[in-house]
Amino acid sequence: MSEPYRVLLVGASGLVGHRVMETAKDEAWLRVVALARRETPMPRGAKMEMLVAPPGEWPEVVAAIAPDAMICALGTTMKQAGSEEAFRSVDHDLVLSVASAAREAGVKNFVLISSVGANPNSKTFYLRVKGEVEAAVSKLRFRRLDILRPGLLRGKRQGEARRLERMAMLFAPLTDLFMLGGMSRYRSIEAREVAAAAIQCSREKASGQFVHEHAAILRQARRLS
Repeated sequence: MSEPYRVLLVGASGLVGHRVMETAKDEAWLRVVALARRETPMPRGAKMEMLVAPPGEWPEVVAAIAPDAMICALGTTMKQAGSEEAFRSVDHDLVLSVASAAREAGVKNFVLISSVGANPNSKTFYLRVKGEVEAAVSKLRFRRLDILRPGLLRGKRQGEARRLERMAMLFAPLTDLFMLGGMSRYRSIEAREVAAAAIQCSREKASGQFVHEHAAILRQARRLS
């Protein structure tokens, strides 16, 4: 029997990260190892490992695991971070740190969960940071890099609910109808679809750098199922 394909997940406590763990338990070929700063509840029946370490030690952990692929679902909010500096330390600095460690460890496939509208020249701080980290990770030259840019994520989060986000999810089915043509990339999407797409991308054999927005994320998710 061949060895399972090992994928290291960072950002397991978030909405997409949790859906990755849920989806992975049905994939016999896959073994997920989650790396987190604190203990995170795992889905019932999940066949995986959870490693807990302070972020400063993550590069050493990545090197020790040397996975086949990595899914990076790290991210915070301005409210949680408390300042632009704290936000950037997670969404840019920590992401780049684990990506650099993955490259040095010989990881072949790197999947980065970003955001629709990410652009290093954006006037919006959030989108500018997302764009800057995309550009920085791209320079690491993984054998394959997949950047997923979902719109509003639909799904129940662990822990504290985000009131404005919950309201946006309520109206999303209606507002999505008006997002046509080039605007369709801003449509909301189920977090489980993003998770499935991330898992599929993690095992793709073609080399190169790929950016997936709404329609492309859905196509990758269907390929897994």
